Amino acid sequence: MSENNGRKRTAKECAYLAVFVALTIGAQLAFFAIPGIEVVTVLFVAYSFVFGARRGMLAATAFSLLRQFVFGIFVNVLVLYLLYYNLLAFVFGRLGRRGKPSVRTLIFLTMLACVFTVFFTLTDNLLTAFWYGLSGNAARVYFSASIPVMISQTVCTAVTVGVLFLPLQRVFSTIKKGM
Repeated sequence: MSENNGRKRTAKECAYLAVFVALTIGAQLAFFAIPGIEVVTVLFVAYSFVFGARRGMLAATAFSLLRQFVFGIFVNVLVLYLLYYNLLAFVFGRLGRRGKPSVRTLIFLTMLACVFTVFFTLTDNLLTAFWYGLSGNAARVYFSASIPVMISQTVCTAVTVGVLFLPLQRVFSTIKKGM
C-alpha cells in the first residue's frame, strides 16, 4: 500500500469514526427526555462487533468525552461512560472476531448486552455514591430509584439489540468493506 493510500484510509477511518460518534450523541440526545429508552448500547454493540475492539474503544472514548459538551460536564458520568462503553466495545469487538452472527449468537449477544445494561446501572450507583459521598441511606434511596429505569433500559436493550443488531451489523459491514 502506498503512503498516499495509507493516509486516505486513515482519513476515511477518522471520518467514519466521527460520523458514528455524532450518530450516537444524536441518538442519545433524541431520546434523552424519555427515561429508560436508550439506543446507544445497540449502536456500540453492532459497531464494535463489526469494526473490532480497537476501533470500538476509540469510538467509545470519543463519545464519552464529546457528549460532555452536549449534556454538561460531570466527572462521575465521564468516568462511568469511559469505563462502561470501553468495556462494552472491547467485549463485543472481541466477539465479532468469530464471524457472522447466527440466530443463536444473536440471542447470546442480546442477553450479554442486557447484562451490560444492568452493569451500567450498578456501576452508576457505586460511582455516584462514592463521588458525592452519599450516606448509606442516601445510597440505598439512589439505588432504589434507579431500579425502574434499569428495568426499562434492560428491556429496551433486549428489544433494540434483538431487532436492530443484524440490520446495523449489515450496514456497518458494508461500510467496513468500503474502507
